[in-house]
Amino acid sequence: MEFPHRQQVLKVIDVLATDYLQGKVRAIRLALISLLAGGHLLLEDIPGLGKTSLALALSGILGLEFGRIQCTSDLLPSDITGLSIFDRQQNQFHFIKGPIFNNLVLVDEVNRAMPRTQSAMLEAMEERRVTIEGVTYPLPEPFLVIATQNPAEQVGVFPLPESQLDRFLLTTGIGYPPAELEKKILQQGSVREQLEAIEPLLSAEQILSARSFIREKVLLGDKVTDFIHQLMVRSREHEGIFSGISTRGGLSLAAAARAEAYLEGRDYVVPEDVQAVASAVAAHRLILRPEYDNQRKEEVFRSLLAETPVPIS
Repeated sequence: MEFPHRQQVLKVIDVLATDYLQGKVRAIRLALISLLAGGHLLLEDIPGLGKTSLALALSGILGLEFGRIQCTSDLLPSDITGLSIFDRQQNQFHFIKGPIFNNLVLVDEVNRAMPRTQSAMLEAMEERRVTIEGVTYPLPEPFLVIATQNPAEQVGVFPLPESQLDRFLLTTGIGYPPAELEKKILQQGSVREQLEAIEPLLSAEQILSARSFIREKVLLGDKVTDFIHQLMVRSREHEGIFSGISTRGGLSLAAAARAEAYLEGRDYVVPEDVQAVASAVAAHRLILRPEYDNQRKEEVFRSLLAETPVPIS
């Protein structure tokens, strides 16, 4: 079977990981999975590890319109969505679009914004539209939000509510690069200037074509469906988890597994596809009980994943 634009997608991953964002292969791959599955990506890590460079590189190599929102405590919802301005000459209001009206939107340090401002993105991320003063405006397709989040221990951050976290298909970190690579980065300097001249390898139309193929042609069989459902049920019954994976979380896991299968060159999902993306899709959706607060959500979910029987084809 022919997989539309798969080779171009794989080349995007290879070029970014080799020439621009060395040491960030997993984050790059998960960003592409988010885009192909129609979801959004949350990058959780300390500042200065290349989260912004990743978003800039993706917008350039995918040929997408790029918008950026720098979150601060005084950021208003209208700074994200836009606002209506009265034109005295024409005696009417004109809507000025905000940065959310782009294909790829980088929301930098999202947890520095007040909760009211964070909630302004909910409709945009879930419904792909924005409603201002009773008028609904569609957002461009494809539409991908890449948000960065600082650790909760840092000053001036507001925890993301569960409803906001649930809008992100995947979460991942960047992490420190290996020692030799970090020395090389110190010698060569930042790649930010190189990103301005990056040549697009994919178009918006090709991304939408690949996304349509994944949604309609990549099969999720009964055994893999049962495997995903087992993970959902076990997360709800786990002694250390107060709130487990919701139905929306299960749908997100299925969509990400389909995209993983597509990247692997298969038109059907196997349990290994689910395992490859499960932690990034599911861990951030869990709410742990107080007695488990000293453990990381990723560790709890990986333990649960390891204990769940894998179906045999």
